Formats: sequence, structure tokens, C-alpha cells
Amino acid sequence: MPNVPDLKFSDVVPEPDERSVIDDLVSVPPIEEKGERWVLGGIARGQEARHLLLPGLHALQDTRGWISPGGLNYLAEKLQIPIAEAYGVATFYDLFQFEQPDTEGPLHHVCVDPICEMGNSASYIAELRSKGHRVHESPCLGQCERPPAAFVQIKGGDNRDMTEATGRSIRIATADPKRLLRRITEMQDIDLESYERHGGYQALRLAIQEGGARVIEMLKESGLTGRGGAAFPTGIKWEAVARQETSTKYVVANADESEPGTFKDRVILENDPFALIEAMTIAGISTGCEKGWIYIRGEYTTATRRLEAAIDEAALAGRLGQGILGTSFRFDLEIRCGAGAYICGEETSLFNSIEGYRGEPRSKPPYPTDSGLFGQPTIINNPETFLNVLEILNYGVDSYRSTGTPESPGTKLFCLSGDVAEPGLYEAEFGITLRELLARAGGGVGELQAVLLGGAAGTFVDSRHLEIPLTFEDVRAHDMTLGSGAVMVFSTKVNLPSVLTRFAKFFRDESCGQCVPCRIGTVRQHEVLTQISRRGQSPDRNELLQDIATVMTDSSICGLGQTAASAVQSAIRLGLLEKSDT
Repeated sequence: MPNVPDLKFSDVVPEPDERSVIDDLVSVPPIEEKGERWVLGGIARGQEARHLLLPGLHALQDTRGWISPGGLNYLAEKLQIPIAEAYGVATFYDLFQFEQPDTEGPLHHVCVDPICEMGNSASYIAELRSKGHRVHESPCLGQCERPPAAFVQIKGGDNRDMTEATGRSIRIATADPKRLLRRITEMQDIDLESYERHGGYQALRLAIQEGGARVIEMLKESGLTGRGGAAFPTGIKWEAVARQETSTKYVVANADESEPGTFKDRVILENDPFALIEAMTIAGISTGCEKGWIYIRGEYTTATRRLEAAIDEAALAGRLGQGILGTSFRFDLEIRCGAGAYICGEETSLFNSIEGYRGEPRSKPPYPTDSGLFGQPTIINNPETFLNVLEILNYGVDSYRSTGTPESPGTKLFCLSGDVAEPGLYEAEFGITLRELLARAGGGVGELQAVLLGGAAGTFVDSRHLEIPLTFEDVRAHDMTLGSGAVMVFSTKVNLPSVLTRFAKFFRDESCGQCVPCRIGTVRQHEVLTQISRRGQSPDRNELLQDIATVMTDSSICGLGQTAASAVQSAIRLGLLEKSDT
């Protein structure tokens, strides 16, 4: 017997606008209608469209400002997904509401993580509530350079992030080197004509001329490694997918940066979307992939709109779709918006999210290059990594390796926030010292206490580490990490035990709960840090934190649990937990 889903229908029916928006999205028509129970065109047909579950949830949320039981039932029925399973997926995400709002008007998500707390998010929240606005206290929103950060959900789907809501702009350093950020600082308009006038699509033409094998060889010769934190060699990853003898492969851009302190991908996609499109097209043509997916934070509304417009313009101009630049190559792109789940930044969690499942990590092996999105070989890189591909092709391997260091060639994007004079996005050659990087940002504000490298999952350093070169090899030698490039600066005015307690709460809340070490460990870590914040440090509490860290690091399925204690352990080593107001 076929494995028929156990569909459970409620007496609650969708409103006409809910039914309409789902019908427009899901093209699996009913073959029979009996009252308010829909019999659909086959289990298999519905399951083929399961990847539309997340867009369907967004559509329901945008239509009515919440997801009603009737709307969720109809979506589940349309996709032939058990209603309990659809509910489990929907409630996995922070951006979906399941109770009808008491009042009309937008919902303001305001960040309460440490950087925005330092930027007086509490006063901003109080001001909004005094004016009768609905407020949701949110984890990091990827706008750490301009605290307090906010994201506004509006009924009808006209959502706004801080860029659109306030017009506040990002600081982008204009000093040399300007490689990855060059077009952002030079282009006046975000359109195809301007992009090509500034060198756009030269790399794609070269890739077509040279062939995929040569492109991959150039990436290997360049020494390019992933910029998302793992630093895996990009050329080797692409080569592994290219060698797979299957007709279906995928290219995925992981733009779901949710690490507190990180916002570089948002800046790239808001200001240089064609660069990502071109680089992903090169990846597709070089490895035999005809379909690409861009998974982007649901809170990045400005970036999403500009990316959508760029994809449409590129397709109209023959830079996407069938017959790219007059050749026989085909490459298509689809955007998938997340909905507020930090764990979906982990590559296999991201795959599950696109496929319409809970964003829980998968065990490895198999690795994405063998079995990734929809079980097919998959390249997955973040936007910064993809932009480096353009630099290598446009200027050559020798030019690329002339910057940085032999083991860490090229440049790195750093997101500076906190107690620094000029927060913003900075591009620097690998090998720059932390002291030099902070100087570019105008120096610290107040007396330096510590710097958190790599975001909440990173490591603390203090004034003793300012001369260490920021390269992969040097930070590893000092038991540090660069992560995705977050640099969070804390002066002596900041209570670091309180900061660590907030980060511990972040990991506790963002754990998917799939594996015991992370599910229990993040809770216990938050409990102990709360005790330290209130009562002070003690040898017993430090020992307990160490035990928790060891178990999570050694036994968790994915990077969330494996790094959830990194900042805490580095703080203990530096004696930072002793600096409390208690």
C-alpha cells in the first residue's frame, strides 16, 4: 500500500483571500470538491510541490497579518501534507504569527541582542509601545551597524527593514583595497546597464570561453576558501559537483546570515545584486547545474526586492534562462525567503527549509556535493565567496594571490559594530591586524575591554591580541576564529557577563532541539550564566560551563551546538566573566 498521509481536516475553512493567494501559488488543482473538503489531484502531485510550503506560509502571513487555522489547513491540503506536519514546520519560524492580532497596524520586530541593547533598543521599544504599536522583541536582524535595528511586518506584505523604514544608510569604507566592494562604492544606479558599465558579465564571458574545467582549476590555483566560516576550498567543492554524473544538480547561495554581528551579505545584495547572479551563473555553467536557489533572510526586504528586480532584468536581457549570452547554456534562479530561524544558516538545515521541512540539520556524510538539495549534488557558498570568483576571473590568479597571505589570499569583509567610532562594512587584505582594522573604523569608543571575533559563535580577544594578523592560519594558531567576519567591540562600560547571558539565551532559543547535547546544553549554559550575572563567578560554575561546552562541542550534530560555547570559553580564559557589576 502507498504511504498515504494522514490528513486531518478541521471545521475551520479558509477565507476567500487566503484561498485565492494559495491557489495562485500552488498549481495543483482539485479534481473533486465536497463541501469544504478538497480532494486533490494525487498524493504524488501534491508532494512534488512541497517546496512551496514556505512561500505559502509567507503568503498567508502577508495576506492577513497572521496564519489562520483555515488558511494553514487549505495550504496543507493543497500540498498534500499532514496538517500536523505543516503546523510543525510553520511554528519552527519566528516571523509567523498564529493568533489574530488584537489591533490593526504593523508589527515591529526590534532587536534586543547586545549590540542593539547598547544602542538603546529598550528606549525604542518603550517609545513604540507608548504610541500603541505592537512590538516583538527579536534576536539579531542583521543591521548591527545602525542600532537599534527594526523590521516591520505590515498586513498586505509591504514589509520594511531599516533601510526602507528610516532611510538610514550603511557605511562602506572607501579606502583601498576596493575589490569586492568596488562597484558598491562606484555605481550610482542598481541596474544591468550600470553593472555592465562597471565590468559586469566580463567574468561570465571568460568562463564560457575558457570552459568549466579551466574555471575550476583557476579557483583551486587561487586558494579561494569559503567566507562563511568553515573556509573550505571553493575549487575542490565545485570540482566534486562537476564530476557527478547526473542530469540534476543545484547551485545554492546561502544568504541567510543570522549570526549576531554579521551584515555583509545584506549589503552585497542591497547594492550589488547582479554580481551574485553572475557568479552563480558561472558556477552553474562550470559544473553542469541548470538551476540555482538564493536563500535569503525574510527580514531582508530591501535586498530581496532588489534581487528580484535584478533577476527579472537579467532574464529579460538573456543573462539567465535558456541561451545565456547566445550560447546553449541554461541557468535559472529562484529566491526562497527564510522566516526567522538562525539554524537555517547551516547548509543542510537550509536545504530542508527550501524543501518544505523543518529547518533541522542532517547528519553528514553524505555531504552536499554528493547529496544536497532535493537529494542531488549541490554547490553551496555564501555571497562573499561568490563575489571572490568574479575577482579571480576578472583579474587573474596572480593578481588575486598578490593580496593577503600565501595561506589566506585575497581580501575579507569585516562587519564592525559596537563601541567603535564608525561602525560599518570594511574590506581589508588578509593579514591586517585587529589594531589596524579598528583604526580604519575611527578607533574604539571608550576604554577597550574586549572584541568578539566571528559573532556570537566566535571568540573573545582583548588588548593582548591586537597585533595578531587576521588570517585563517594565524587565528587558528591562537585558538581564535574569524567566522563570517563579525567584529563586535565592547568597552569597559559594558557588562560582559550580561552580554554572554544574552548570547546564551540566543542559542537556547535558536537550537532546533533535534539533538540532546545542544537541546539540553544550551539551556544549562544559559542557566549557569544567569547565575553568574546575578551572583558572580565561582570555580564550580566555571567547571560546569566547561563540562557543558565539552559535551556540546563533541556531540552536537551541527555547528550551532558545536560553537554555542565558544565565546563563553574564550571569556573564561581571558578572565572576562570576573568583570561583573555584582
